[in-house]
Amino acid sequence: MSKSRRQFLTQTSLALIGATTSCSSKAQQPNQLPPGAPPAFGTGPAVGPEVSPATFAEAEKLVQVDLTATERGVAADSWRVNMASLYERRTGPRKVPLGAALAPWSRYGCLLPGQKPGPQRDRFIRSYTDPGPLPARDEDLAFATLAQLSRWIEQRKLTSERLTHLYLQRLEQFDPKLRCVITLTRELALTQAKKADEEIAAGKYRGPLHGIPWGAKDLLDTAGIPTTYGAEPLRDRIPREDAVVVKRLHAAGAVLVAKLSLGALALNDIWFGGQTMNPWLLEEGSSGSSAGPAAATAAGLVGFAMGSETGGSIVSPSMRCGIVGLRPTYGRVPRSGAMTLCWSLDKLGPMTRSVEDALLVLEAIFGPDPGDVSSVPSHLDFDANAPVKGLRVGYFPAWMQESPATDVDRAALRTLPELGMVPVEVALPNWPYGTLNLILFAEGAAAFEELTLSHADRQLKVQTPDAWPNLFRQARFLSAVDFVQTDRFRRRVAEEMARIFSEVDLLLVPSLRDEMLTISNCTGHPSLTLRTGFVEVSQARSDWAPDPHHPLPKFSPPRRVPHGVTLIGRLFDEGTLGLAGLALERAFAVTDERPPGF
Repeated sequence: MSKSRRQFLTQTSLALIGATTSCSSKAQQPNQLPPGAPPAFGTGPAVGPEVSPATFAEAEKLVQVDLTATERGVAADSWRVNMASLYERRTGPRKVPLGAALAPWSRYGCLLPGQKPGPQRDRFIRSYTDPGPLPARDEDLAFATLAQLSRWIEQRKLTSERLTHLYLQRLEQFDPKLRCVITLTRELALTQAKKADEEIAAGKYRGPLHGIPWGAKDLLDTAGIPTTYGAEPLRDRIPREDAVVVKRLHAAGAVLVAKLSLGALALNDIWFGGQTMNPWLLEEGSSGSSAGPAAATAAGLVGFAMGSETGGSIVSPSMRCGIVGLRPTYGRVPRSGAMTLCWSLDKLGPMTRSVEDALLVLEAIFGPDPGDVSSVPSHLDFDANAPVKGLRVGYFPAWMQESPATDVDRAALRTLPELGMVPVEVALPNWPYGTLNLILFAEGAAAFEELTLSHADRQLKVQTPDAWPNLFRQARFLSAVDFVQTDRFRRRVAEEMARIFSEVDLLLVPSLRDEMLTISNCTGHPSLTLRTGFVEVSQARSDWAPDPHHPLPKFSPPRRVPHGVTLIGRLFDEGTLGLAGLALERAFAVTDERPPGF
C-alpha cells in the first residue's frame, strides 16, 4: 500500500495494524480501516511544525503564485497531514542517508528519440607534423604542445623524468604567483616517470600520453592523495580509489604532477588557498571553476590538464587564460569518482595548449563506465589531416554584433570562407533560456544537501549572495513543480538545437554568450574553445557579481590579453569540432605567444 497516499496510520495505530491475535481485534476500532478500503490522501498523522495562512502568504512570494484567502486557509489546515510527511526522508524519524555516489533514478540522455549517437566508427589519425629538434631552453620545452612532447618522447629525444622534473620545478616556482596548486604529487610523479622511461626503452610505448606530465582539477579522486573540491570542510578528504578518468590516464602512461585548484565546490576561482590568478593578467582571477587547470596549462606548468564543466567551467577559464578547452558531449566521458555538482549537467574534459592536444587526451578517456549511469558507448572519428572544405558553420548574426562578441569573433567568422567552410545564418526562438539554471541550482543544492543542513557551508571562504552557501539555501525554496516544468522546457530547447544541427555541421559563437553557455550545457552538445586573437581590457574581469566595496583594478593604458571563439558541435561529433578548430588555429597562428614572465 502506498505510504505517500495514506501513511497507513503507522504512527497513530501501530498496535491496531500490527499482527494481532486477540479476539477483540475483530471488532471495529477507532481509526482502523474496514477491509478493502483503498488508500487516500490526508489520512495520515499530522507531523511537522504548525503553519498558518500567513505562512502561505509569505511563501507565495518565493514561488510567485497567488492563492485566495480561502485557499490559503485550506492549505494551512491540511499541510501537516497532506504534505509535511513527504520530508520524512530528510527530517525523520526514519531518515535515509544518500551517499555521494547515488545518482537520481531519472536519467538524462542528450540524444532525442531517433537521433544517431554521432559517428558510427572509431578512427583517430594524428597530424603528420614533424615536432622539429628538441628545444635548447627548458622554457621552450615547457610550453611545447602535447603533440610535440609526445613525439620527442616516442623518439627518445626526451625522457619523461626530465620533463617531469621540469614541470615540478615550474609548479613550485610559479604557484606563489598563480595559486593554482592544491597538492603537488611529486612522489607519485617521479615514480610514474621512471616507469614510463623504462617501458619506452623496452619498446612498450603506450601511445601519445605516455610519459606526459599532467594536472588534475581537484575534484577527481586520487587514491591516497587529498581530493578537496577546493572547499574548507573537505580539505582533509583522502579517497581510497582513483576516479575512472585518472585510472585511464594512468593506463595511458601519463604522469600526474599536481592536483590543481578549483573554485570551492566548482564555482568560480576562489578556494581555501586564495584566488587562482590569470597568468596573462595577474591582477585578475583565472576564471572558474577549472581555474587551476587553465592557469597551469597557460603558464607552461603541465603538459595538459583535466577540467570539468557544468555551466561554463571549461569554456570561461580557457577563454580568459588563452588555452584550448574541450567540453565533450554529455555522457561521453564517465564521471565515476569525480565530484558531483549536477547529475544531468556535469562533464569532464581536457584543457590544453593546442586543438590536437585536446583530441589526443579525449581519445584516451572516453567510453562508458558502470559507475556513471549516464555514460554511454560512443565512437570518436578524428583525422587531423582531413579537409574542412564544405563544412557548414552556423552563426547568430545579432550575437556577432553585440557584447560579448569582439572583433576577434567577427574575424573568425570572416575567415571561414577562406578556409573552405560555409557560414550559415541560424536562429533560436526568443525564449527565457536563463530559466534553465533552475536545474543547476536544484541539483547542486541536492548534491550538497548535507553540507547545507549541517551548516558546514559556513566554513567556505566566500559567503557573498552569489556564492554556493546562499544559492544552496535559496534553492530549498524552488518549486518542485517548476523543476519538472523546466525539465520539459529543456526538451523543447533540445528539439530546437536538433533543428539547427539538421541545417549545419557546427556552430561558431562568442565564447561567453550566456544563452549558448546555458543551452549547450543543458542539451549536452560538445564545445571547443580556442584562442584566435587578442583584445585590450581597461579593467580586470571577474566571475563574481560586482561589489562596490571591492572594485576591480583598472588599467591605463589598457592591457593586452588573449581572446577566442567557441565551436559547438553535433552530439558525439568532437572529431568535426577538432577539424574546424585546427583550421582556425592554423589560420590565426596566435597560440605560440606566451604570457609574459612565465
